[in-house]
Amino acid sequence: MAILVLGGAGYIGSHTVYELIDAGREVVVADNLLTGFRAAVHPKARFYKLDIRDRAAVDALLEREKIDGVIHFAASSQVGESMSDPLKYYDNNLGGTTVLLQSMVAHGIDKIVFSSTAATYGEPERVPIMESDKTAPTNCYGETKLAMEKMMGWTGRAHGLRYVALRYFNACGAHPSAVIGEAHDPETHLIPLILQVPNGQREQISVFGDDYPTRDGTCVRDYIHVCDLAQAHILALDYLTRDGESDVFNLGNGVGYTVNEVIETARRVTGHAIPAKMCPRRDGDPAQLVASSDKAKRVLGWKPRYDSLEDIVGTAWSWHKSHPHGFGGE
Repeated sequence: MAILVLGGAGYIGSHTVYELIDAGREVVVADNLLTGFRAAVHPKARFYKLDIRDRAAVDALLEREKIDGVIHFAASSQVGESMSDPLKYYDNNLGGTTVLLQSMVAHGIDKIVFSSTAATYGEPERVPIMESDKTAPTNCYGETKLAMEKMMGWTGRAHGLRYVALRYFNACGAHPSAVIGEAHDPETHLIPLILQVPNGQREQISVFGDDYPTRDGTCVRDYIHVCDLAQAHILALDYLTRDGESDVFNLGNGVGYTVNEVIETARRVTGHAIPAKMCPRRDGDPAQLVASSDKAKRVLGWKPRYDSLEDIVGTAWSWHKSHPHGFGGE
């Protein structure tokens, strides 16, 4: 029986596929390649180019392959774009998940692990954030992810589907082999943007706001290595295989770093000065986002292996230095 990874040509999805295959699992990948890369898919995974909004294509895959469980990364994920084009996010994220769940129910597949987000919480009431805290998204992306969680919950009540939603914070880093890594167009994530400076692709890094109520005035975020996220998805699927109940888990290192601290770490790792330019705050940026991952550690047995920011930035730098143009537009 195989595991179906939807969005397995994307950043976190491709790393999860590598971890699954390293663990001896049989893997099927489906991706429409709108934001993913064929070159990022592990050569041992069976690949289908399809869009999960296409019911006939999803049905055909599930009829052809013996699928034991699903890991779902296939969603649009740019916060800014979700605010300027919300209907795209409702169509892709909610529409796609609706079709997927209909097909899963029709084919008797009852386990799904879902890539959710810390954006479901909105502006946090306390730090670190607990799974029981209020969910009040401040952007359309977070709103659609929360709706996807609820859709799985109601589908579970009606049809016996069991799900795990993993709400994670700032995914970063790259596979230690530097064979795959982070490649977005446009790039919006802090660490790749910083590393474009020593790679000669930008002159400086912009810092949006230095007057937040934090230790140096810049925003604090919880950075979690992509391979640690990948391991959590595998543990979550194993948990469901052992008849675990549907649940939600935060994933983070539980340690917050300021933007300035990340830039300083990148300077040490790369040996480059990396000039920084202070800019006004961006609307909607919370001062601090840090996760409590105690529940994931207790229930799933998850333990991040990359708990040093230098190690995280180091793997990212190995990837970006050797792949300055990502996957070369493949």
